[in-house]
Amino acid sequence: MTKLEPGNPAPDFDIPSDGGGRVRLKDLRGRKIVLYFYPKDGTEGCTKEAIAFNGLRPDFSTAGTEIIGVSADSPASHDKFKAKHALGFTLASDEELEMLKAYGVWAEKSMYGRKFMGIERTTMLIATDGRIARIWRKVRVPGHAAEVLEAAKAL
Repeated sequence: MTKLEPGNPAPDFDIPSDGGGRVRLKDLRGRKIVLYFYPKDGTEGCTKEAIAFNGLRPDFSTAGTEIIGVSADSPASHDKFKAKHALGFTLASDEELEMLKAYGVWAEKSMYGRKFMGIERTTMLIATDGRIARIWRKVRVPGHAAEVLEAAKAL
C-alpha cells in the first residue's frame, strides 16, 4: 500500500452513503472536498468530530468545500448517527474497506496492548483539480475542524 502524499491524485471511489445514496469522486470534481475518515459512528471522539465539522458547515460552504465523513459503518448506522446529531453533510460507508485501504487509513492500531486493524483518524483536503492538497494523520479532534476550514479557505 502506497502512502498518499499532498500532490498525489485522490484515488477514485464510488461507495454507498447515508439516505440510500452513493458518493463518487468524479461527481465532486471541480469542488474542494474534505474527506474525513473516522473509526465508528456514535463513539465519543467521532461524535465530537462530526459535531465540530457540522457546526462549521456554513463556513465550509462559503469556502466552496464539501464535507464527507467516511467510516466502515453501514449506511443504516450512518442514517441513525446523522439523525441523532442533525448532521447536514454526507456520511459515506466503506464496509468493503477498498476506499479506506486506497487512502491508506486502514491501519494497525493498538489499544490497551491489543493490536487490531481499524481506521486511523485522518482528514484529507482535495483540491478542485482532484489532487490531495493537505493530509492530517492521527487527528486530535479539538480544534481540528477549524484548522481544516482555514486550509480550505486558503486553497
